[in-house]
Amino acid sequence: MDRVSAMASSDRPVIVVGVDGSPASVRALRWAADQARQSGAVVQVVTGYSIPPTIYISPTYTEADYANDARRMLDRSVIEALGAEPDIHVEKHLIDKPPKRALVDAARGAKFLVVGGQGQGEVFGELHLGSVASYVVHHAPCTVVVVRGEAAD
Repeated sequence: MDRVSAMASSDRPVIVVGVDGSPASVRALRWAADQARQSGAVVQVVTGYSIPPTIYISPTYTEADYANDARRMLDRSVIEALGAEPDIHVEKHLIDKPPKRALVDAARGAKFLVVGGQGQGEVFGELHLGSVASYVVHHAPCTVVVVRGEAAD
């Protein structure tokens, strides 16, 4: 699904959570699931991905390959966080946009946007907030929850 509207599937509240396969994003998804159990919300799990410009220079890896990799990572992350049969309403959305833009767009009308404090692209450990988390904190149209560290489990 390319476009996600936070209230598209029902009249229930929506919690949008960003997943990139990192341990922090799996913790964020668990946090979102706990909130959904308490509030009856729908959890929309969003993975944004973008095709690097180098694909057009040396097309050994296709656009479909990038999308398939992102879909597999999204599916694995949901299973890792919630099991094969979640006990809450979960919708998975793969969006062909940079992650920060995909998340902000998906969060329109959501109760919360939940992200991990550091994702796959970070190299400085726990020293700072990740770039996607920092962006959504400043630009999201709803309350943002940043799940950091192991204590979140």
